[in-house]
Amino acid sequence: MTKMLVVDDEIEICDFLKTFFEERNYKVFTALTGETAMRLVDQENPAIVLLDIKMPGLDGLEVLKRIKTFHPETKVIMVTAIETRDKIDEANRLGADNYITKPLSLEYLETDVKDKLESLVR
Repeated sequence: MTKMLVVDDEIEICDFLKTFFEERNYKVFTALTGETAMRLVDQENPAIVLLDIKMPGLDGLEVLKRIKTFHPETKVIMVTAIETRDKIDEANRLGADNYITKPLSLEYLETDVKDKLESLVR
């Protein structure tokens, strides 16, 4: 079963995405903070992370940087309401595998997750 981590400071988004992907046979962990996210990445080694940018404490860009430093094989999709060019550019520079803005298209998100996971197998 593929492990996924959803990181967002809004519990409703974490719960919604957890339910959505568990129904599709993913093992889903959630984190409301960047610090918790890093602990779960180290403990569970998820194949894919859905990561919000704007969070209190350790923000998503710093979490992305740490994930790509210590777990470079992990696929990270930034999922955020922030759509400024400099944030997108920084996320790409730090190694984000994609950048999706809210509100989410679940169909697109599911397809993108599958594409990223297939690239791990190739």
